[in-house]
Amino acid sequence: MDNITTANEHILIIEDDERLAALTREYLEGNGFRVSVEHDGTNGVERILSLRPDLVILDLMLPGEDGLSICRRVRHQYPGPILMLTARTDDMDQVLGLEMGADDYVPKPVPPRVLLARMRALLRRADGTEAVEEEETRLEFRDLVVDSSTREAWLNGDRIDLTSAEFDLLWLLASHAGRVLTREEIFSALRGIRYDGQDRSIDVRVSRIRPKIGDDPHQPQRIKTVRSKGYLFVREI
Repeated sequence: MDNITTANEHILIIEDDERLAALTREYLEGNGFRVSVEHDGTNGVERILSLRPDLVILDLMLPGEDGLSICRRVRHQYPGPILMLTARTDDMDQVLGLEMGADDYVPKPVPPRVLLARMRALLRRADGTEAVEEEETRLEFRDLVVDSSTREAWLNGDRIDLTSAEFDLLWLLASHAGRVLTREEIFSALRGIRYDGQDRSIDVRVSRIRPKIGDDPHQPQRIKTVRSKGYLFVREI
């Protein structure tokens, strides 16, 4: 176990590469974060749930228990953002990470400034300080209610279990109901980067959101896929 320095947001790094973890910790502490490090995946779940950090940087390949398993086990108990690292470029790893509830992923090696930017974006959205252009904070669509002030959504009066990233996407689509949002627009709004034409994270999140809001995944009526363009949130169904 390691000591935690005094600073603002608390970051937990779960990474078995001790040199990489040390360099990342040094860089983040230099940017005002408190940082804890865990090298063994076996302790990953316990560390996340006991420390309750503001954000977790989670490596995919770990000894003891891999990052996908850790993410899946803590997702319903830990509400903070999880940023997954993967040394492999296989799209399937990235898709699986998102399906397990990761909020974002970064392929290794990642430039420190890029990692920091992605972390700060996740932290801003998680604490509600991300700038909101829309004046409305509560949107109602018959049985579905989405509230950006509380970052919660309800279906037929029951609260929907959404990750931070899923809520961000649902709010973005719902606040532009009736308009097709391209993948380029979605990526720019949610991740601050250009869409490379390959990333499937938005598609994965839409597929996870649909059943949660009562949409049929096979014949969706609420969030429709517009071929070769993006997604359309239907105002009335």
